[in-house]
Amino acid sequence: MTLPKFLSRNRLQVRIVGLFLGLLLVVQVASLLLIGNSIAINARASVDAELHTAERVFARLLEQNAGNLTSAARLLAADFGFREAVASNDEATLASALINHGERIGASVVLITDAQFALKAATRDGAQRFVPALRRLAKAPESTSSMVLLDGEPYQLVAVPVKAPLTIGWVAMGFRIEETLLREMRQLSSIEVAVMSRRGEPLRWNLLQSTLGGEAAAPLLDAWLRARDAEGARGGALAERNLLLELTDVGAMNGHSLAREMALVTEGEHQTVAVLIRSLDEATAPYRRLQWTLLAFTLVAIGVFAIGAVFTARRITTPLRALTRSAGRLGQGDYEQVLEIESKDEIGELARAFEAMRQAVQARDGEVRRLAYEDALTKLPNREKFRILLRQAIAHARAEVEPCAIIMLDLDRLKHVNDVLGHRFGDRLLRRVARRLTQEAERSNDVVARLGGDEFAMLLTGADIDVAQGVAHRIQQAFEVPITLDNHTVDLGAGIGVACCPDHGIDADALMSHAEVAMYAAKRNQSGVVVYTAALDSSSEESLSLLSELRTAVDGGQLRLFLQPKIALATGAVVGAEALVRWEHPQRGLLPPMRFIPFAERTGFIRMLTGWMIERCAHVLQQLHAAGKPLKLSVNLSTRDLLDQELSVKLQRLIEVEHIDPATLCLEITESAIMDDPPRALQTLERLHQMGFKLAIDDFGTGYSSLAYLKRLPVDELKIDQSFVLNMERDLDDAKIVRSTVDLAHNLGLSVVAEGVETAKAWKLLQALGCDEAQGYFVAKPMPEALFANWVSEWRAPQLQSVRLDSGFSRLAI
Repeated sequence: MTLPKFLSRNRLQVRIVGLFLGLLLVVQVASLLLIGNSIAINARASVDAELHTAERVFARLLEQNAGNLTSAARLLAADFGFREAVASNDEATLASALINHGERIGASVVLITDAQFALKAATRDGAQRFVPALRRLAKAPESTSSMVLLDGEPYQLVAVPVKAPLTIGWVAMGFRIEETLLREMRQLSSIEVAVMSRRGEPLRWNLLQSTLGGEAAAPLLDAWLRARDAEGARGGALAERNLLLELTDVGAMNGHSLAREMALVTEGEHQTVAVLIRSLDEATAPYRRLQWTLLAFTLVAIGVFAIGAVFTARRITTPLRALTRSAGRLGQGDYEQVLEIESKDEIGELARAFEAMRQAVQARDGEVRRLAYEDALTKLPNREKFRILLRQAIAHARAEVEPCAIIMLDLDRLKHVNDVLGHRFGDRLLRRVARRLTQEAERSNDVVARLGGDEFAMLLTGADIDVAQGVAHRIQQAFEVPITLDNHTVDLGAGIGVACCPDHGIDADALMSHAEVAMYAAKRNQSGVVVYTAALDSSSEESLSLLSELRTAVDGGQLRLFLQPKIALATGAVVGAEALVRWEHPQRGLLPPMRFIPFAERTGFIRMLTGWMIERCAHVLQQLHAAGKPLKLSVNLSTRDLLDQELSVKLQRLIEVEHIDPATLCLEITESAIMDDPPRALQTLERLHQMGFKLAIDDFGTGYSSLAYLKRLPVDELKIDQSFVLNMERDLDDAKIVRSTVDLAHNLGLSVVAEGVETAKAWKLLQALGCDEAQGYFVAKPMPEALFANWVSEWRAPQLQSVRLDSGFSRLAI
């Protein structure tokens, strides 16, 4: 059986309480035993003394009784008439005198003999048996009384001569030892008395009289005989020692008693004794009550002592447990918890010394951690600290099923600055770069770190690849502003790489490696910002594997169509959705586009993916229209699609086969795709426009398109990049860019779609700025095509009457 922890014998508190209570119990038990033993000894000595006294009292009582009998006998013997009757041998007169005199004094027997001890008269029959005892008394002039045993009964007998003037006869009076005498003895001394006689053939003891009553005769006799036998076995003299009786069935005398024998008559082997009995239990009863009182007091004292011991032990062990817990926290690296023990004794001194040690260890640990995880020059986290934070962010992202991203950048021309202006200037320049990057980290949980040399990194928690790209472009724009230091203007550039979890990896080292690959690709190609793709990493086994498996994905039915709804801001109605592709890989699970779209673009396989997407959208449009939902779907076109001269022919064939209205299909192209070959892209767009397809420019504002080209493009709508939409709630400049884009599009006759709408305030602000449509997580995340129709039926526009815009944004919307 396992004891609770607080009762464990190994605990100091239990040992202290146990020691204190053990010592107290030993002392109290020893005291109680000593007192009990003393009580027993004193009680026995007291009873012994009482029995000795009772023996003398009983002897005195017998002497007094004999004196009374002797006086009465002398009075009778001195009576003149009685002497004449004796002399004349007047038996009638003698008998009458004997009877009257005997009754007056209560004698058991009265008799008269002549000088030769011949019986003349007596008060009872059988008086002849007293004559031999009378003769013995007459021959012993020094004694006038004697105890005699007749028929087993003890009698006290006195004899007085009748003289006239010579002895002419003897008067004898006998007094039977009866219960009346015994009761008188008990009244005088509180001692119980029993008369025992040994007689008969064979000889055996019998109880003749007792103050305990007839019912107690047999038990009393048995207990007395057992005590005699036990004492005889020990070789003791019965007349000199008190016997210890164990009485039962004798009423109030049950228990232990002491008995003392007093010989009354001994005639050969016949013997009569008086047994004086005093109860030991009765004698010790007052002391036993005192013992119980002492025991009760002891128990109360133990309880009080136990409470005091527990309190004292806790006063000692509670601070020690606090010290133990604090030591455990220190062992685990937690130095923040202050140890507070208010005590002025040795434990308080120990606690204060321990607290001083904690503070010293905390200070040293803080210094060590600062040196281990902080860049000494910029005071930013170093590479190791950044790796730890990235691991934590990845773990959080996987637990919350949300993305996170890192941006890695390498400064251009820093070596040249160090060579020309010196390393001290270069160090100050790095600190200025660190401050500029920190300013770009708008969210409090974004982390900027210096990885070493001229490399920096930024961790964006909860940000997907689109958000990370937007931040990277802002950093790139920030570096376009020269840095002035000590009258020197330095124009720095940077190659920026972006990697996102889980798209590009779920391991911190792999994600940093991929971001670094993208960063060096950006520096190598002078392309500013590059998002990692497996195609950039020629050594990636995953890229080679996915590249070969992508060819069978379409025919194997592994691609899945996802739809993200678009909402008309003016009415709150669903007007369409953007079509997105996912790859349900048989081993790797559901893969996002960034895991395979870059391969498809590099290999030209993107054209097959685009064809599959448009064909799948046509099928969904048929189902929606049949269900009474006349919506439009948007499909992204890549650069290779836009430069494909056969694109219009393929789409025309699809329209004829699927019987769809081209106006229900919106084709989205990016600014960068147009600017790769503007004339050729313009021709393709013109043909698509003439076929009736709706055209849209995706991610507007992040490319470098010319407004002259925008004016010439046959497009129907602009999609504002989500990097502006996400930040416009907090950044008035981004809000102004959004309003300018809306105004520009409307002035050109184009509708405007805002992507990345994630809050009610963003919805409200876009609505106030006149934006036409919105899509984003505030509306819905991308969903499988099978769920889209039901979602449309259940959609209800949000009620935003309670949403209020800040004054600056409100004025912007006027």
